[in-house]
Amino acid sequence: MGKEIERKFLVIRDDYRLSEKRNSIQQGYLCNETEQVVRVRLYNKQAFLTIKGKTIGITRNEWEYPIPYEDAAELMQLCKGVIEKVRYEVDFKGSTWEVDEFHGQNEGLIVAEIELKSEKEDIPIPEWVGREVTDDPKYLNANLVKNPYQCW
Repeated sequence: MGKEIERKFLVIRDDYRLSEKRNSIQQGYLCNETEQVVRVRLYNKQAFLTIKGKTIGITRNEWEYPIPYEDAAELMQLCKGVIEKVRYEVDFKGSTWEVDEFHGQNEGLIVAEIELKSEKEDIPIPEWVGREVTDDPKYLNANLVKNPYQCW
C-alpha cells in the first residue's frame, strides 16, 4: 500500500511558469466520498486509475495503477465531474514542487503541492508560494469537482 503525504499552498507569483516540465491533465471521479476517492486520470498520453483513502493529518493511503489510455477515456464518460489543469514540475532546493494551473470551472486557481517522505519533513518554501491550504478541504481536487473555484 502506498502513502501520500503532501502539503498544498496557494501560488502568489508566476515564476513557476519558467519550468519546461509541464503536462496536461484531465481527471474524473468514479467515486467521490469523504472516506474514499476513485479517480481516472489522463496525463498526456498516459492513463491511471487511482484509489485514495481518507486523509488523516496530511497523510492518506493511495494506490495508483497505469491503465490503457483508451479504457481511461471511456471511463471518463462515467465520471460525475472532470478537472482540467496544466501541471508544472518545478525543482527547488532539492525538492520537486507540482504547480497546478486549473482550467474550466476552476480557472484562476493555482495551487502548489509538495509530496513529503514524512509528516515531519522540513522543506524550503519558494518565494512564489503563499498561504498554506493543506487543511482546507475546499482545495482538494475531489472537492473542486463538486464546488468549483468560480462558484466560491
